[in-house]
Amino acid sequence: MKSVAMERERNIVTRFKNCSLLRNHEIIREDLWIQDGKIINPELLFFDAKRRPDLEVECRGAILSPGFIDLQINGGFGVDFSHNEVDVEEGVKRVATGLLQFGVTAFCPTIISSTPEKYHKILPRLKRRIGSKENGAEVLGVHLEGPFISAAKRGAHFEEFIRPLDKGWQSVMDVYGCLENVSIVTLAPELHQASGVISRLITMGITVSLGHSSATLVEGEVGVQNGASFITHLFNAMPPFHHRDPGLVGLLTSIQIPSDHILFYGVIADGIHTHPAALRIAYRTHYPGLVLVTDAISAMGLGDGTHILGEQRIQIDGRRATIKGTTTLAGSVATMDQCIQHLRKAARCSTVEALEAATLHPAQVLGDDKRKGSLDYGADADFVLLDEDLNVQGTFIRGIQVYANPMLPPFEPLPCD
Repeated sequence: MKSVAMERERNIVTRFKNCSLLRNHEIIREDLWIQDGKIINPELLFFDAKRRPDLEVECRGAILSPGFIDLQINGGFGVDFSHNEVDVEEGVKRVATGLLQFGVTAFCPTIISSTPEKYHKILPRLKRRIGSKENGAEVLGVHLEGPFISAAKRGAHFEEFIRPLDKGWQSVMDVYGCLENVSIVTLAPELHQASGVISRLITMGITVSLGHSSATLVEGEVGVQNGASFITHLFNAMPPFHHRDPGLVGLLTSIQIPSDHILFYGVIADGIHTHPAALRIAYRTHYPGLVLVTDAISAMGLGDGTHILGEQRIQIDGRRATIKGTTTLAGSVATMDQCIQHLRKAARCSTVEALEAATLHPAQVLGDDKRKGSLDYGADADFVLLDEDLNVQGTFIRGIQVYANPMLPPFEPLPCD
């Protein structure tokens, strides 16, 4: 009986009506159709299956966007992925469920530079998992930010944990131990033997990001030519743009990058890490590569006070997070919906562009854009309903509402007439 009920549930077709969809780089007035957690083509339903929807959801005129994807998040709600080695699974679940209120349906838990012992304890337990109301946002794999970075551009990373690549690939395996659950590695391309390590990571299907680096433009170009495709939080933890050597920032206009290779770059659009003018420069120079990341730390969602990031004590004052007793920025407490709203205002970009920077582009970074980041037919039915100011009204994973704005009635599926 259970299998029959499950089969019946998989066969149910739900139509989301009275909404404006973000599809094919524009917002259009159209319904969204869901079956078995996937977005389907209604024409095939009408003409091939010759059936109508079983359920309908009234969206009340909302914008329906793909769910947001955060590729760099250190923690939140009191959880620090780099420090929470005792109860890893419970910590991930707390963050994953908390993120739903901000429209995030998938993310990469990020671990900053740590000891080999910590990597060996934490990494095997930070497993990918499908999102749901119980699990929260989907875990897309771990982002390892360090420890193979520049000590001069370490930011909030603990200096004694930073490692060279003196033994090449063996250095990587000695420190990390296991890469099975890893999706992204941030490293500095100027390190000795970095090129070989980048190439090896790419063959394993791991995205390589350049960051926390003192690299020249040429060193950055070599990293990209070896397969790197992402820049970690552009402008932060790298030399400032200089007209004689623009460094990693210059990669946005480099002619040494293969023409078929889209270079993506993360931006923390929290109003603290990146000046609005810098946001506009990046947006107008190379919008197709712009990816919003929060770089949020454990204090996200908690308010002012002293909190932990890895081995560092972090002071939160309003929207600013700094290493306690210094002015060094240490991640953010911004949420993804706030970053999208700030990008649209500061960069003066369109709603479509602001949303795609948090949906389609991060999915493309991971090579997962057939499944995530869009509302194309066959994609996962992970999406968020927004008002015109891009405030979250409801979040859905596989077509099921997993978060309801407490100020609004839920979006309930009702039987069709």
